Amino acid sequence: MAPAGTRIQRLRFDTGATWLDLVATVGDAYGETPVERLRDTARLREWLDAEGLLPERAPDEDDLVRARELRESLRGLALAALRGNAWPPGDVARVNEHLRADEPLELRDGPSGPRTRPPATTRAALGRVARQAAQHLTGPEAGMLGACPARDCGMLFLDPTGRRVWCAAEICGVRHRVREHRRRRRAAG
Repeated sequence: MAPAGTRIQRLRFDTGATWLDLVATVGDAYGETPVERLRDTARLREWLDAEGLLPERAPDEDDLVRARELRESLRGLALAALRGNAWPPGDVARVNEHLRADEPLELRDGPSGPRTRPPATTRAALGRVARQAAQHLTGPEAGMLGACPARDCGMLFLDPTGRRVWCAAEICGVRHRVREHRRRRRAAG
């Protein structure tokens, strides 16, 4: 149970990329009261498991700090890329640090079908996340980067179709339509 006054939001896995799912672990990041979704190591473990990155060794407090630092550096790089700005040097350095912890992928065949070997540590898992981000930010996916236009959202996502407007049509899209409907009713009334 969360302490009184604490808002807990579900983890988001609808950004189109694992690295952007990590960036989305802060809810309402651009609003007045951001919500930390990676509030403890259990929540980090839940996120890693959902992304298929659960390491052999459970995450600890240092891993939680590293995950949050990587998240904020990835946010800085993504926002700079989206705006056509130079990447912040500190963010580049932090992501490069995580890239050095990346491990080569190894394929495995198992009862649930072929997959890659899970990372040995959370540090290695975060290295995989950093690798995907680096590939996307320097490859064709960079042109597919989008941000939700809702003023209190701004969640980043990949839009390979070029048609995505909202982070999630059923969340920000619906809120926008309701606000517009109310605005039109007030204007007409």
